[in-house]
Amino acid sequence: MPAPRNRFKQALNEGTTVFGCWLGLADTFSAELIGTTGFDWLVIDGEHAPNDLRSITAQLQVLEASQSHPVVRVPVGETYLIKQILDAGAQTILVPMVDNADQARQLVRDVTYPPSGDRGVGYALTRAARFSQIADYGTTADAEICLLVQVESLRGLENLDDILAIDGIDGVFIGPADLAADMGHMGDLLHADVQHAIMVALKKIAAAGKAPGILSTHDPMTEDAINAGARFVAVGADSLILSHAAQALAAKWKAPKA
Repeated sequence: MPAPRNRFKQALNEGTTVFGCWLGLADTFSAELIGTTGFDWLVIDGEHAPNDLRSITAQLQVLEASQSHPVVRVPVGETYLIKQILDAGAQTILVPMVDNADQARQLVRDVTYPPSGDRGVGYALTRAARFSQIADYGTTADAEICLLVQVESLRGLENLDDILAIDGIDGVFIGPADLAADMGHMGDLLHADVQHAIMVALKKIAAAGKAPGILSTHDPMTEDAINAGARFVAVGADSLILSHAAQALAAKWKAPKA
């Protein structure tokens, strides 16, 4: 029996645009809820949400019944962390703060079994291989792993061509918030210079045959990104959805009455 088919990776390879949502509440119940809403993919965030290996694993478990593909963002591109997340059953990994080709090259090795990579061969013990029930996991897993890297700094943009030249990188996500800050426009993702840099980068990624990605909650920016080639597009975050809806509801009923 081979490793499960990665539907997200397949969609990207086919040139399909897939829409996602960030999961930052670090909770299985809310993850399961968002998993019923129809998004193509969901990011379990290990960088800016209070997640650890156990909470990420638990969310992978509840999303198993969902049609939404789980993408795990690790807090940093460390070999041991990626090894643990893959063994927990993640098939798609998003790595933040990738600034150069050397980092990207090592990340490819991190998600790949020997002799081409450094991923530890202990799959018989893991959830990824259904605890040894997927007998062919070791020989088939590499083809179903999807590696996405985040370029979100001026240094990363300068090295983007070199990063795109690395075989094994499936997609490149442009991190708008960090990029805006690095460009001197903290909190102003819509600044003309930031938007120009993002759209140029997305076009370059697409031209290199990789899948471009973005997170945008501003519809005009989202449309521009899709037109520039973005193929995995996050359009919201659970914490923002809850916070904004709650604020609007509170304001509605606490507003002064005429």
